[in-house]
Amino acid sequence: MKKIVILGCENSHANAFLEFIKTKEKYQDVQVVGVYSDEKDAAQKLNEIYGVNVMNSYDEYVGQVDGVIVTARHGDNHYKYAKPYIASGVPMFIDKPVTVSENDALALIKDCKEAGVKLTGGSSCIHSPFVQTLKKEHKENMDGRTIGGLIRCPINLDNAYGGFFFYSEHLVAIMSAVYGYYPNSVKAYQNEGNISVVFRYENYDITGVYTNLDFGCFYAMRIAEHSVNGATFPIDSACFEAEFDEFYTLLSGGAQTRDYKDFIAPVFVLNAIKKSLDTNSEVQVNHYEI
Repeated sequence: MKKIVILGCENSHANAFLEFIKTKEKYQDVQVVGVYSDEKDAAQKLNEIYGVNVMNSYDEYVGQVDGVIVTARHGDNHYKYAKPYIASGVPMFIDKPVTVSENDALALIKDCKEAGVKLTGGSSCIHSPFVQTLKKEHKENMDGRTIGGLIRCPINLDNAYGGFFFYSEHLVAIMSAVYGYYPNSVKAYQNEGNISVVFRYENYDITGVYTNLDFGCFYAMRIAEHSVNGATFPIDSACFEAEFDEFYTLLSGGAQTRDYKDFIAPVFVLNAIKKSLDTNSEVQVNHYEI
């Protein structure tokens, strides 16, 4: 059996992953030996539904598991929860936002790289078939080179889980998957609870629209020289299963699909957006080495 723990189980990922393990034949060799949350009611609810053990502390199973899922709602807990397990070298799924602070992101990746930890996670949105279609079209310069684009995603600014950082990685993850992880700069504008962001790449700009309306509405568009392709698309259980399957591949000895540097890139873009909102200025995205 592949023994794992789920640390930070307040959101829908924990339920979805436990349901896959319970119902999908492919994952019958996975055993969740414990779940942990600072919100004890969330862990207890999973115990009642799935019979999983509620952990007394997030580091209770260090050295006793084959993999770790970190899916706390507050990104500030992600590195803290993962850190005790890193020396074991076991693969990890770390949910969005990977971390909130740039320093935590660098420390996390440095530790994981040194220990040989394979990582996956971030936003489930990158597993949307339509996002992957736009990525392919951009890479292959379909109908000419990319000259612009638009991404709309929901945002929740009124929360106890990091404010702006709680939900904002979805948009940045879609942008990164399609157009590249490293825009040069960002300029953000806030208007009646909605936020618009101009992401400046070398040869084109991408516009992001964060809205507090209709949390089921995700939209992406690529503008090429000779065509435009845009559509709304769902983020559903298929996206959750795709990201869990990527973690299962790592558990089974498979290869990591994203470079360590790319894995934490959204943290630096998000911090640039937040700084732009706070200063009302165009902000360069920080460059970093690991």
